[in-house]
Amino acid sequence: MNTLPSAASLREHFDRIVLPLWRGPGFNAAVRLPYEALDAAGANPLPVTRYRAMACARQLFVFSQAGDAAHAQTLFETLCHTFQDRARGGWFYSVDAALAPLDTTKDLYTHAFVVFASAVYGQRFGVAEALDLARETSSLIVDRFAARDGLLNAALDASFANVSAGPLQNPLMHLTEAWLAASEATGDAAFDTAITRLVVALARGFLHEPTGCIAELPIGCADNRLEPGHQFEWFWLASRAGARLGESGLEEALARAFAFARKHGVDPETGGVAAALDEHGRVTDATQRIWAQTEYLRALATHGDAAVRAALAPQIGRFAPSFLTPQGWVECRSTSGEVARADMPSTTPYHLLTAYQGMGV
Repeated sequence: MNTLPSAASLREHFDRIVLPLWRGPGFNAAVRLPYEALDAAGANPLPVTRYRAMACARQLFVFSQAGDAAHAQTLFETLCHTFQDRARGGWFYSVDAALAPLDTTKDLYTHAFVVFASAVYGQRFGVAEALDLARETSSLIVDRFAARDGLLNAALDASFANVSAGPLQNPLMHLTEAWLAASEATGDAAFDTAITRLVVALARGFLHEPTGCIAELPIGCADNRLEPGHQFEWFWLASRAGARLGESGLEEALARAFAFARKHGVDPETGGVAAALDEHGRVTDATQRIWAQTEYLRALATHGDAAVRAALAPQIGRFAPSFLTPQGWVECRSTSGEVARADMPSTTPYHLLTAYQGMGV
């Protein structure tokens, strides 16, 4: 009789297999930064073309939560030293192999992860400098990324003078996540106010009313899409936000979005979560990315309905053999089960760990 893998076994794999990859072959000790990705064997980094601030910040979160104070301190110091734009404010998107600024875009997604990781690191180890950095970067975001209708632009040029991308769902979601972490870390009610203002604006601009889903682009844009993984992620964030959702209506909407994403976006045979749907629930991108699988696990684990939570154990049983390996993990699979991306990015441990924490392990 086969025994299903448990949530605890997922965390054991993370601690035994995944974390050592990013202390060892995945970490460039010479520049004190994680490589962008390792090969499928977990033995060698891919050739270096860049290092991203967001990737460093995600690793800072992971090692902070793992309690590795020394490695977290290294990552925090390198994040500040390498990616801060001291001349114009904010953070560079990336640097090249020699650590010179490469992509100088001021990217909201990147700035959100700086807030998130700094807040978590500062709280975990009592580092006041990191908490101050989370506050300062948040103030800069509100001031420099401001867009219409209470939303925030996704990207500007290096001087913040020109908008290169208007509001997008994904950076707004991660900013919500960051401000939830900053609120918990600092106890500053200003973050709670900012969350409410943001989610109300997001619901006004991105909520697809027929399904309750949060669309990737503002409602009315051509070629819009609904990503099941993001519905599951928003479902969890909304549960954490509680009263801070204000008058957004997101709690009710995301309950419908969860059901829609589960019905149309999860393969009933394999349990694989598809990358994208159209507004009618048709799969438009069947790629199964590991992060979407982990968001489904976390949403199942934290759902208020016991009957829904009962699906967690069998879903773990389908996830583990398909996406976890003795060397690490599989980043993407096709709908037929073939490996669609063989390397292991340094950003993925964040997804694994947040899911496992949501499962209570």
